[in-house]
Amino acid sequence: MSEQNPAHSSVRLGMRENWRQFALLVLVNAFVGGMVGLERTVVPLIGSEEFKIASTTIVVSFIVSFGVVKALANLVSGHFADIYGRKHMLILGWLIGLPTPFMIGWGPSWGWIVAANALLGINQGFAWSMTVIMKIDLVGPKSRGLAVGLNEFAGYVSVGLTAFFTGYIAQHYGLRPQPFYLGIAYAVLGLACSILLVRDTRHHVRLEMANHAAPAEKAGFWEIFRRTSFGDRNLFAASQAGLVNNLNDGMSWGIFPLFFTAFGLGVERIGILKAVYPAVWGALQTVTGPLSDRWGRKGLIAAGMWVQAVGLFLTAATREFRWWFVASILLGLGTAMVYPTLIASVSDASHPAWRARSLSVYRFWRDLGYAIGALSAGVITDFFGAPAAINAVGALTFVSGAIVAIIMKEREPVHGVRNPR
Repeated sequence: MSEQNPAHSSVRLGMRENWRQFALLVLVNAFVGGMVGLERTVVPLIGSEEFKIASTTIVVSFIVSFGVVKALANLVSGHFADIYGRKHMLILGWLIGLPTPFMIGWGPSWGWIVAANALLGINQGFAWSMTVIMKIDLVGPKSRGLAVGLNEFAGYVSVGLTAFFTGYIAQHYGLRPQPFYLGIAYAVLGLACSILLVRDTRHHVRLEMANHAAPAEKAGFWEIFRRTSFGDRNLFAASQAGLVNNLNDGMSWGIFPLFFTAFGLGVERIGILKAVYPAVWGALQTVTGPLSDRWGRKGLIAAGMWVQAVGLFLTAATREFRWWFVASILLGLGTAMVYPTLIASVSDASHPAWRARSLSVYRFWRDLGYAIGALSAGVITDFFGAPAAINAVGALTFVSGAIVAIIMKEREPVHGVRNPR
């Protein structure tokens, strides 16, 4: 699994060779994911129950602010990481996210919640992006799917567990501020680990570049943006699928708690449903990521989008906890098939010299889906009801999977690994 170059004899690529730093970055991303998990169950209910906001569109405005800011942070994070280093951007992400649990837990108005989510978007755009990029840097081209799967496993299992615990705490102690004590612990521990223990991975990038053919031309930011957005068929297919994946996630984040509450479900049981989806998503990525290294990317992505669509249709069509639980499992399964595979497919199609920036553009489009999904679902819900919003997003998710099946080109295996031609 190791790859060496005499010019970089002290640096090696591979999971085993870098397992300590890799494991540390897995832990750090668990703290990053926990910051988002704080919001999954409780925050929509704070808007509707504590601040008495009647409009669904206004309630989901916190997701819009989060999604737009995170998308923009993603867009610049790779560029800044190439200039200033991965570790510095990771630390900056934590410093900016540090006030978030305080603002949500004690903010006197809904505007404080929206502003806190803007800071959270920067935290996620910088911190989560860096943990992904640094893991890919460490392992090299042979284990990208595994590396991304483990990273996303840590992040989204933490999202799920935190969603469950915040729902439990809110049911027994109130919506604020008790659930957000967890967030304070996550932010402090994540920042401390990033400052004291994490090492930068720029030397690993240089080693991979030394073993990789030089790019035909030096690509600037806008050229990489164009290529990742629509100039390359695989990068386009991945970017649109990522956007739609997070569009349905943004919709479920804002609409599902209100939808379940309307049918008499308590906060604790809503917390269970909101935990199952990211927990299944997170856990199964340790399987789907490595499978994509062996089987290829295209089939897993297309099928995963279709499984998500089935989960959304089932949620809208049923009115019982047991069926919502099954639908949540399907959403988690489908997302697990898609999420690490998309990041790995973007890495496949990107040269190491501009891979961080290409991943940043992909993550820009993907996380813009949070804002688009929350806003469009909020408007549809206000006019036509939550089932119409859920079904509309389910149909769009199905179409996105079809686009991948038609447009994406599978990579040829190289030593058992899917790499660019």
